[in-house]
Amino acid sequence: MEKRHIFSATGIYTRRQFVCRLSWAGIGGLAYAALPVVGGCASRNSNQAEEQVADGQTAAEGEQRLGIALVGLGQYSEGQLAPALEETTHCYLAGIVTGTPSKIPKWRRKYDIPESNVYNYENFDAIRENPDIDIVYVVLPNAMHAEYTIRALQAGKHVICEKPMAVTVEECDRMIGAAREAGKLLSIGYRLHFEPHNIEMMRFGQEKRKGTIKHIIAENGMGDVDGWRLDKALAGGGPLMDVGIYCVQAARYTLGMEPIAVTAQEGPKTDPEKFKNVEESLTWQMEFPGGITALCKTSYSENMDILRAEAEHGWAALSPAYAYKGINGETSDGEMDCMEVNQQALQMDDFAKAIKDSRATPVPGEMGRQDVKILQAIYRAMETGQRIEIS
Repeated sequence: MEKRHIFSATGIYTRRQFVCRLSWAGIGGLAYAALPVVGGCASRNSNQAEEQVADGQTAAEGEQRLGIALVGLGQYSEGQLAPALEETTHCYLAGIVTGTPSKIPKWRRKYDIPESNVYNYENFDAIRENPDIDIVYVVLPNAMHAEYTIRALQAGKHVICEKPMAVTVEECDRMIGAAREAGKLLSIGYRLHFEPHNIEMMRFGQEKRKGTIKHIIAENGMGDVDGWRLDKALAGGGPLMDVGIYCVQAARYTLGMEPIAVTAQEGPKTDPEKFKNVEESLTWQMEFPGGITALCKTSYSENMDILRAEAEHGWAALSPAYAYKGINGETSDGEMDCMEVNQQALQMDDFAKAIKDSRATPVPGEMGRQDVKILQAIYRAMETGQRIEIS
């Protein structure tokens, strides 16, 4: 049968790939279960496929896009979020907030941002008067997430906050309360809930494809870290807060369960001066209901990127598992047949659609709060050497 191609802002796809892309864009979180699987990835039958393609094309025509302002123009904004906003359908880059004036001319030229949509941290609250900006995306050091999320919500804007949501559960509570009071949506930047291989891991575990999962291995680490990530006052901790959180998330969404207790061990410091304020590496164990365990590891001196689930009658694994691109998956039945997507574009488009459709985001502040609660329990376990129960 001849392949039919569809042109989109992100390139040329076969009809099947495009249908899968539309499906993934609307699932995220745990809302994926209704999709059957073909070749290891989400798909639909041919009649549904025709309808989905038609609906997707119609929805994009003449529909107002929501404006996003990026708060913080660091590497993630520059290298991932801003480029992704050139591929989105339901939102676009409308404004920027930065404390570095020298960055402004380049950003304005590249993304055609009017001077009236450029803010700094002193005049940030004036964003409430700007109708071009519907969504504020907070991409700042962790300790600044709560302040700017709450200020953006009080200015009447919907908010995406990068992970971790905050550095304490109390801050998370204030952020959630501010969203509720403002009547606005609050989402956390959990891009992997929109990534096909990780969605397959959710299905593998939660649908018990090979029986009940007994054991999970999750590892994520990187080297050559500097700057604010080594400052506990700004980061809230070391690699656990930065890349280890992906392991916590992966165990939660693969199982569809919450951990009931944790134990943890800090690794040795190869450079005591560099890591004087934060851990260099950390291993921890999460206990889940039914005797299920997750063995996790994170590091700022070792590159690793693994998610593996061992079930009663088979296994599934991703390596790399958490990267922006190039994720690869395999099961005991063979390779996962999943296409590569722009994770950030799908994540932001889904949030914009949630606002338009007056529905909940699949990655809400409550999800971020639970992760912070678990992270804090892991740190207590590391510091005390005790098993910490999570209520």
